[in-house]
Amino acid sequence: MRLLLSALLTGAALSSICSVAPALSKEVNLYSYRQESLIRPILDEFEKDTGIKVNVVFAKEGMLERLKSEGMNSPADVVLTVDISRIAAHKMAGVLQAVESEKLTQNIPPQYRDPNGEWYGLSARSRVFFYSKDRVKPSELSTYEDLADPKWKGRICVRSSNNAYNQSLLASMIVHDGAQAAEKWAMGIKTNLARKPQGGDRDQIKAVAAGECDVAIANTYYFGAMQNSKDPAEKGATEKVVLFWPNQEGRGAHINISGAAVTKSAKNRDEAIELIEYLSDDRAQEFYASTNYEFPVKEDVAIDKTVAAWGKFKADQVGLDKVAAAQSDAVKIFDRVGWR
Repeated sequence: MRLLLSALLTGAALSSICSVAPALSKEVNLYSYRQESLIRPILDEFEKDTGIKVNVVFAKEGMLERLKSEGMNSPADVVLTVDISRIAAHKMAGVLQAVESEKLTQNIPPQYRDPNGEWYGLSARSRVFFYSKDRVKPSELSTYEDLADPKWKGRICVRSSNNAYNQSLLASMIVHDGAQAAEKWAMGIKTNLARKPQGGDRDQIKAVAAGECDVAIANTYYFGAMQNSKDPAEKGATEKVVLFWPNQEGRGAHINISGAAVTKSAKNRDEAIELIEYLSDDRAQEFYASTNYEFPVKEDVAIDKTVAAWGKFKADQVGLDKVAAAQSDAVKIFDRVGWR
């Protein structure tokens, strides 16, 4: 991601974010993990529709540390982040505030928002399997739990346990199966790895296409981006693998979110709520779906044709607040089993 991390870590960011465009009488200040190309167009639409200027600082990391160090003097009104683990970390750090909104309650299903109103999911993605067309039959695949079976020894690719996506997946297994079963699973996956964890989700899919492993665990939207990539090699890799939805006879495929929250220090609280409401409504939801191959959290919003081609699936309905609560236990399990 091309994110302006350096701007976040310097005083220049503070002076920039506090500037007010003369054409707009109101403003809202946003700290965002999401890359600029993904959200700037819809923020521009928000400005046109509401007359509220959106000042943004983009950052891949360091945002929570910044918020904590700034305290109540922080200029940030809204944080926009990815993965329930990161959203939960902000809540645990005490840098968010609860808000009530009838529109947010209507637009966002309860499993995708904090019960106390401290964060709201805005788009969803699923962490699933990608298998080799040539070396795996779909009938061989079934559940997340089954990938720990010895029959998959030397056949699995997945990224490091330091990755938030893997931590959230394991946390969801703790919620459903208990810590003991989740630890057994993590050990089984480690034993079945075809190679040392390395790279990102796209690299896992490429490894399957290259014959380095037979099954990869990765997020759906990466696959969508690869299918529509201008890089022939990346697009070609997707033609050698197939997406598989796990646990369809049980709880459903694991779901994670990107989300937003109002900071405790918000000086423009009403505008902050208005921005999040806008991002939860039809136009923004369709934008997320069409630009990043994610799933809208609002029901009855059209999905991208690439995503639609993957077929309908059963999604895990567990509340992500419960997954967030199990996050620290997931990290400890990964450390104990030595999945690095």
